[in-house]
Amino acid sequence: MVKNVLIVDDDQEMLLALKNGFVKYKETFSVLIAEDGLTAVEKLKKNTVSLVVTDLKMPRMDGFGLLEHIMEHYPDIPVIIITGYSTPQMEKLAREGGAVGYIAKPFMLENLARHIMITLRKESEGGTLHSVSSGIFLQLMEMEQKTCTIRLDDKTSNQKGVLFFKDGELLDARVGDIQGKKAAYLIFAWEEVTISIQNVCPQMDNKIKSDLQPLILEAMRLKDESDEAEKRAEKPAPEKPAPEKTAAKMKDVKPPDTTTIIRQKLEKQMGEKSGLEDIYKDDSWNDIILKIQKMSSFFQFGGLRLGYIDKGEANDFIIIPTKKPTVISVNPKCPRDKIIQILSQ
Repeated sequence: MVKNVLIVDDDQEMLLALKNGFVKYKETFSVLIAEDGLTAVEKLKKNTVSLVVTDLKMPRMDGFGLLEHIMEHYPDIPVIIITGYSTPQMEKLAREGGAVGYIAKPFMLENLARHIMITLRKESEGGTLHSVSSGIFLQLMEMEQKTCTIRLDDKTSNQKGVLFFKDGELLDARVGDIQGKKAAYLIFAWEEVTISIQNVCPQMDNKIKSDLQPLILEAMRLKDESDEAEKRAEKPAPEKPAPEKTAAKMKDVKPPDTTTIIRQKLEKQMGEKSGLEDIYKDDSWNDIILKIQKMSSFFQFGGLRLGYIDKGEANDFIIIPTKKPTVISVNPKCPRDKIIQILSQ
């Protein structure tokens, strides 16, 4: 796992020389640069940094101010001081402020590289694990009451995080500039991580104040909600046609006529057994319909809904008295009563 080393100095030429010179160590660490303390603070917010190497005398925020900021907000990040104004008193102040190393200018590039490598190696003195589930592994830390700093690198999101354990109790978590429970929820949702263990934990307040199990369960719930939201976002919403287009389409759509409705009804309920031969409109049946309606009125049978007529021809006929009579031609062997029942519904 390649670590990020942030080098801070107002000497631009030296920064570029170090950045170019450390290319040979790219398999172990990569270099970020900043020209003063305030710029370094912004770099720390946006990047996961494993080590800071800083000059002391700089504009805007000097090395002591940066060291104080790191000890307060990123106590897990070690700091190496480099300075051209080296005195025993200044070295004492730097180490009391939390610096783990102190190098006087001028120095050999290989000498600084050696200090960086030794300091980074301490990050994984407790071992390194690859492609593991963060939740299951971290519950073991709680059970074994470990005191350690754990650094995690998620393969899926390429994010890096840090967890701080004291006697098996999770004190704090950090992902970039996010800290506390919010950072813990992010980390516990990672499924395939590389874990480096450092067998020390800096002194800090407990910002988590919770057992691991409820934190892990809540992280899983939040992850499920996030996954569902992503799925819904990926599914395109059906396009709604413009009102004027919808109205135009409705004008173009003609409702099915009576013959189509009757044909679909008989075919749906009876299929080929209906004996249906043809359906059509025919005004020539008006006289017969009128006579039947008069007879129905005389005998008080009620209005004519349909009539079955056997004229002794090849087909029988079912007449429906519409504005233009609907004639249904059927095979004489058709299930007459069943057809009449369906058409009467």
